[in-house]
Amino acid sequence: MNLRLVFAMMLLGVSATWVFAQEDLNDQLERMTREAIRKVAPSVVQIATQGGADVVAVNSKGQVFRKALGPTTGVVVSPDGYIISSAFNFFNDPTTILVTVPGRKDAYVAKKVATDKSRMLTLLKIDAKDLVVPQSVPRKEIAVGHWSLAVGRSLDVKRDSLPSVSVGIISALGRIWGKAIQTDAKISPLNYGGPITDIEGKVQGILIPASPQGEDVTAGFEWYDSGIGFAIPFEDVLAALPRLKEGKDLSRGLLGVAMKSKDIYADAPEIGMILPESAAAKAGLKVGDVITAIDGKPVVRMAQISHLLGPKYDGDTIHLKYRRGTEEKEIQGLRLVAELKVAGQPYLGILPMRDDPKLGVEIRHVFPGSPAERAGLKEGDRIMKIEVGKTMVPFSGQKPSRVALQEFLSGQAIASDLKMEVVRKGGGKTETVSATLDALPGSTAKSDWKFPDAFPQPATLKKAREPLEAGMAKGVKGFEPKKDPAEKEPAKQEAGKIETGLMQRNTPDGEHKYYVYLDDDYDPNVSHGVVVWLHPPGRNKKEDFEEFQEAWAGLCKIHNLILVMPVSENPSGWIAGESDAVVTSLRETLSRYTVDRQRVVTHGMGVGGQMAIYLGFQNRDLIRGVATMGAVPTTVKDNVPGGRLSFFLAAGALDPLVKNIQESRTKLTDKKYSAIFREVPNRGREYLDETTQRDLVRWIDALDRL
Repeated sequence: MNLRLVFAMMLLGVSATWVFAQEDLNDQLERMTREAIRKVAPSVVQIATQGGADVVAVNSKGQVFRKALGPTTGVVVSPDGYIISSAFNFFNDPTTILVTVPGRKDAYVAKKVATDKSRMLTLLKIDAKDLVVPQSVPRKEIAVGHWSLAVGRSLDVKRDSLPSVSVGIISALGRIWGKAIQTDAKISPLNYGGPITDIEGKVQGILIPASPQGEDVTAGFEWYDSGIGFAIPFEDVLAALPRLKEGKDLSRGLLGVAMKSKDIYADAPEIGMILPESAAAKAGLKVGDVITAIDGKPVVRMAQISHLLGPKYDGDTIHLKYRRGTEEKEIQGLRLVAELKVAGQPYLGILPMRDDPKLGVEIRHVFPGSPAERAGLKEGDRIMKIEVGKTMVPFSGQKPSRVALQEFLSGQAIASDLKMEVVRKGGGKTETVSATLDALPGSTAKSDWKFPDAFPQPATLKKAREPLEAGMAKGVKGFEPKKDPAEKEPAKQEAGKIETGLMQRNTPDGEHKYYVYLDDDYDPNVSHGVVVWLHPPGRNKKEDFEEFQEAWAGLCKIHNLILVMPVSENPSGWIAGESDAVVTSLRETLSRYTVDRQRVVTHGMGVGGQMAIYLGFQNRDLIRGVATMGAVPTTVKDNVPGGRLSFFLAAGALDPLVKNIQESRTKLTDKKYSAIFREVPNRGREYLDETTQRDLVRWIDALDRL
């Protein structure tokens, strides 16, 4: 029932005087709210947890959570003892779950039956009968502007009194990629898992934390008490109930493609990548296909596809239409899958020479035991052509050859053969060699990558600003994609006229401050790596950044590095809302200086390290490495071709979390990320010692390995 109808009903029979009508209206509103809560109250239970993980857990956005947030809420969904609640309430894997039902004397011990990982709901079972299931509002009858009452039992000590309530309206539908209702009623962790109801006491949905940018159990927590809350439509919860009762977790159904464009709102949904053994691969979709419709609904951008596929589960089928060239095609009954084969990153085993405008890739270093070494490649050799299909294809010169080779390799499978035409060192003879690609070192649990004590110098030819050598004859197609027009070239600068040292800057909107350190010997003809430092809580004064700059100055000079140091004004450390400012400060730096995009790293301690991890996963088009001290990767996103990301994890030997951090490397290698761990002796939660810092710098120097 919408607000206009409620007003109309309450105005019937009131006196002709407006003052009296207003007073009577308020009384009617209060009475109807109480009646609605009284109606749903028997179905709203209190949930308390005991035990579980005692260590601090941190979500992907740097928000800190601790065990025992207090009692929370659930809703009866079946008379024989089934309760639904938010998966957030069990994120620490409690050993005991207690459910108190209104009108029942003692609490029941509950067991977890299954979790809907797409909508982040958990089904519980208690040994009880004749429970009251609330009425559901049909999804089609829910509309923007309808009243919504957010209900919770967390603070209800007697359990038989009415639950707490916050009044609001439905403010949007189809949020979180088509899965959720949005309300402006006051939401907090205390009523996650509780219902939102209409003014008649019928349940519209189940409250959860949620975010369109995250899929982990704590995603969206940071929005609580902000005027934005989300609920899964109760009709959808009941529809999924039979599958959850079987004891099997439900997962989101995935197509298994990545689009060519990174702009999900503007560009056509042209497939740029297909993951192996995915639904798309099994259905015969190919790179270059353009998706035009799903289940009869036209799509013209990726965001629409996400919206249509968002509500789907593993095993659901769709009807997909696509365009291949000028031909329109369709697939009936395309079955979505939950598990995608984790794609590792292929590895040839060379370091390329940087800032080389000539065609081909000059080899700076060959890693011992690598496919390149086994193939007979040597330092100083130049790779001139790559076999594509059965044709040896040269570099086109549309972008630096080492970048083109890296992009080509990212689309190849591990254990695939790569045939190359190579000109030997010093302009010697031309030979054709073959190599079988390995996985990137450090991407298995047993192989913590051991890199050399030093790499050959020089690393650069210092010709980053010179025009690229012209490529193939007109009409001959090369193997690398065209240069992305969205990637801006840094502003032209002349050496000697560039401000250097430690500089304070503001983001373009003037809202956020950051510092940049540029060595006095900065040369715009040399591409530089970038280290984005995310300081610990409270270390946000200028003298703190001066101290960090002093610790890195000598290494910046030797290894051509730029420091970017955003400032968090939050006393307890980085929060989700500051991530955009960090990315903006990085983009500003990339546009101003000559930067090697393969050596851009986020680096932080503690909560700053958690933010570094989050930024790495969320910005794979910008960031190639994540280096942390005293931070535990918790939620690990899937590894995808074309978005290579490597990790350097360090922890003090005296840090209570050192074992957790060391073990978290396995979470990363399970997803085939290259990750190394360093234990810093005689340190707790202090910064790196000199030895580990130099290890970190050599790791950064090798991020552009191929």
